[in-house]
Amino acid sequence: MLSSETVPAQAGRYRWMICALLFAATAINYIDRQTIGVLKPTLQAELNWSEVAYADIVFWFQCAYAIGYLGFGPLIDRIGARLGYAIAFSAWTLSHIAHGFVHTVTQFAIARFTLGLGESGSFPASLKATSEWFPQKERALAVGVFNAGSNVGAIVTPLVVPAITLAWGWRAAFVATGVATFVWLIAWLAMYRSPWVHKKVSPAELAYIQSEESVVPASSTSVSWLKLLRLRETWAYALGKFLTDPIWWLYLFWLPDFLSKRYHLDLKSFGPPLVAIYLLSDFGSVIGGWVSSKLMKSGRSANAARKITMSVCAVAVIPIVAAQFVAQLWFAVAIIGLATAAHQAWSANLMTLPSDLFPRVAVGSVVGVGGMAGAVGGMLMSKYNGYILEVFGSYQPIFALAGGAYIVGMVVIHSLSPRLMRVAETAVT
Repeated sequence: MLSSETVPAQAGRYRWMICALLFAATAINYIDRQTIGVLKPTLQAELNWSEVAYADIVFWFQCAYAIGYLGFGPLIDRIGARLGYAIAFSAWTLSHIAHGFVHTVTQFAIARFTLGLGESGSFPASLKATSEWFPQKERALAVGVFNAGSNVGAIVTPLVVPAITLAWGWRAAFVATGVATFVWLIAWLAMYRSPWVHKKVSPAELAYIQSEESVVPASSTSVSWLKLLRLRETWAYALGKFLTDPIWWLYLFWLPDFLSKRYHLDLKSFGPPLVAIYLLSDFGSVIGGWVSSKLMKSGRSANAARKITMSVCAVAVIPIVAAQFVAQLWFAVAIIGLATAAHQAWSANLMTLPSDLFPRVAVGSVVGVGGMAGAVGGMLMSKYNGYILEVFGSYQPIFALAGGAYIVGMVVIHSLSPRLMRVAETAVT
């Protein structure tokens, strides 16, 4: 057999078509997720929301996200990424459209809750698909590429949503962006199959995908949650998500508000700064995955490659602590953009840990535990943000928390899994 390093050039690259579908779905996911953040000043003015009311609406989204992760992880392990993602996408898109027909804080909270349930299936399905379609040395790059879709979604949102809102109102923004994205579902159902049964995958490409570990159809063996929760490796991933996912929620749901309050921007003017920030985030997502994969291809272990990259990212976030005090808009954009880029590079590596550490049968379940932990952290962060802004009217305590979260996360992950040793299948079933 040809070596795994020479096979890709001869084998074809259909796996990257699958990655492109995951990229597009992630972008759509973040358009639907971020729309309320972009519209926060408008909705607060029109519907007379307090900071605490807005935080509560975000809280219920994250509560559903936590619950949904626990359900979608095992479900996707059982029924596969193709059907699992189709169910999740349909649920969240219909919920997003429903936002255009609600009026009260309670109704918004219900719409956000159902949106969170659907969106919680996105990353378990994406990571499950990546574990099927990519060998370990390419996995962080693939995750970085599809995760860059989150930044594309965050770029598109402040360009498209304000334009629709100014022309037809905020209700139309929810409905139009939801209806237009159903085309993805058709493409996904038509194009996605597991690689070992896919007609577009050549024997050489399948051999490359299987070059580092046995890739077989998903086992029907059930994952033992009790065993899973006893493992330090599960908690290394879950606590990493708990500590750092809330910081990304902060950027998505409160960054437009920060720009509005600190620099007096509005629907017509905060588009370019947000686009610049999320372009930097896109760069960080891809580079973070590329650096880790490059280190592995040069001979570094997965343990060294992931942790070196994540440690650099943790340090790069620290300047966000000073963002509140920066008087010049574009200097603040640079600081925030560096932090968001570092977060995405960190996440590209953190999200590979379940497939690095666990057998394929357990990947979706572990991702579900981590996603739930991240969402619970986000719920706490939402309450904290609402309280701080309502009482003190300043983002400084919020950015101070963001600046230190990744250093703490790195210490926790390394303490719980010093060598990122792989867990045997018998340990989780």
